[in-house]
Amino acid sequence: MDFMSRVTPELRAGLLGLEVIQLPEDLMKARTNAVQVVQTSTAVEIVNMYIHGVDGNELQLRIYTPAHIDTTDRPALLWIHGGGLILGNPEGDDQLCTDFAIRAGCIVVSPNYRLAPEHPYPAGLEDCYSTLEWISGEAVTRGIDLERIAVGGASAGGGLAAALTLLTRDRKGPELCFQLPLYPMLDHRNSTSSSYEITYPSVWNRAHNMAAWQMYLGPKWNDDIPEYASPSLAADLTGLPPAYICVGELDLFRDEIMDYVIRLTRAGVKVEFHLYPGCYHASEHVAPEAESSQRIRNEYIERLAQALNP
Repeated sequence: MDFMSRVTPELRAGLLGLEVIQLPEDLMKARTNAVQVVQTSTAVEIVNMYIHGVDGNELQLRIYTPAHIDTTDRPALLWIHGGGLILGNPEGDDQLCTDFAIRAGCIVVSPNYRLAPEHPYPAGLEDCYSTLEWISGEAVTRGIDLERIAVGGASAGGGLAAALTLLTRDRKGPELCFQLPLYPMLDHRNSTSSSYEITYPSVWNRAHNMAAWQMYLGPKWNDDIPEYASPSLAADLTGLPPAYICVGELDLFRDEIMDYVIRLTRAGVKVEFHLYPGCYHASEHVAPEAESSQRIRNEYIERLAQALNP
């Protein structure tokens, strides 16, 4: 059965509007052509500020603060945008981060982390860790409850969120109460059945993924890869925060995610996992009006709200 016939009918039309790219050849074109839709909201204040990263680099943080919620003891979400570790920016998730802030009553901080190939591992992950340290350091000033800090992200952002939980645990950094890695990019090896299965040109596919990993890992490609670069390599998953993880049936990350979920569970980590039939990678963003898309999106937003407001 071909890929399109396996897709839920309401999600098929969205695929036809996606640009087909080749990586790495079309990387700069894809960055240039990315739709920049900056959102505004009367319910959430959105501001940019700049801090220094671990390498002395200037790091933009996009901060979403609920306008009409008590300013003391609020939870916080560190949200990491997707884009295969080579594309994207925080502004692309303005609407989603606004909805997180409203529904969970939390401050959302999204870093404009450094991208590969210009900045290979560990630059992007270190920027995320610098952001987490900044959130913790701003707790008193911004009324953040240190016991209610979560991390999340989608696709590459989900992989960075998973990596950040490992790095934070091992560095004994700020405590995380919850993780929300949505269809995360976890494994550089591309050896699962679903990695070979998904080759449709306009979705994130095997060729895209292999090229993105090679750009992210740089000279380390196929050498001794750290688990913080490729979280599926982590032998010890104990002591990580509770998780909500989801993926579509037709996502090339499906099998690596399912394996990771099983291993988290065996390590004693509380996990809620959803596999969505007929859905492809990030389908809720490609076809936002579809019933399945609204259900997926509402569900993970609600799970974050529940985790941050027990």
